[in-house]
Amino acid sequence: MSLVRAKKHLGQHFLTDKNIAAKIVGSLRPAENNYNEVLEVGPGMGILSDFLLQRDDLQTYLIDIDTESYEFLQKKYPQLGDRLINDDFLEMDFGKVSQQRFGIIGNFPYNISSQILFKVLDNRRQVVEVVGMFQKEVAERCSAKPGSKEYGILSVFLQAYYQVEYLFTVKAGVFNPPPKVLSAVIRLTRNQTAELACDEKLFWQVVKAGFNQRRKTLRNAVSSLINKEKMTTEPLLELRAERLSVADFVALTNKITENRA
Repeated sequence: MSLVRAKKHLGQHFLTDKNIAAKIVGSLRPAENNYNEVLEVGPGMGILSDFLLQRDDLQTYLIDIDTESYEFLQKKYPQLGDRLINDDFLEMDFGKVSQQRFGIIGNFPYNISSQILFKVLDNRRQVVEVVGMFQKEVAERCSAKPGSKEYGILSVFLQAYYQVEYLFTVKAGVFNPPPKVLSAVIRLTRNQTAELACDEKLFWQVVKAGFNQRRKTLRNAVSSLINKEKMTTEPLLELRAERLSVADFVALTNKITENRA
């Protein structure tokens, strides 16, 4: 069976270290999070898939946009049948794969990592756990706490609906070809928040506006969204966006809503 060539335009860096692959797959916790189906994104030549398919507690689906990988995996795992999917993860309709809650795992292409995370957010009612390899810088942004320079839009949006854990750092030498950056594995676990206790659309607008001008206080950064005359004494507006927790952003969104009337 000929090997799959890593393609630069797809951002492919194939993991070669089986110990790290086993550690990544071992980080999934389906029993604790009440699911039994997992979707692997971009399996390449199947180094994670080998370990996933050994787990009796999971039904594994694989999706890869790369036709060469798909054909390689068809020969390697003929037992998968239609659970091996040749499609674009970013465009797929999760409901056509499963109606259940499920997990997602992958050594994700770094050039679309933010898009992958926003796809997860869009499907947060179904996706209850994610374990994935990202560029270290992105992993740090996802797990950053208020007050740090890494804390930003992605941190707030993810932490609104998921507990985010930075699990471990991975050096470049365990990939083929090696990336020019360090990598890291993180785990997202769905929290109990079904809906935010505020106008969610306005919440997203406030967070984006705040961080798009992160050097300004929120009073200036979100000035187009607030009633300036009614919100002269709101203390949260005197802070920069990076100081606010998810709960603070929810509270601020509600204050803005109240004072728009």
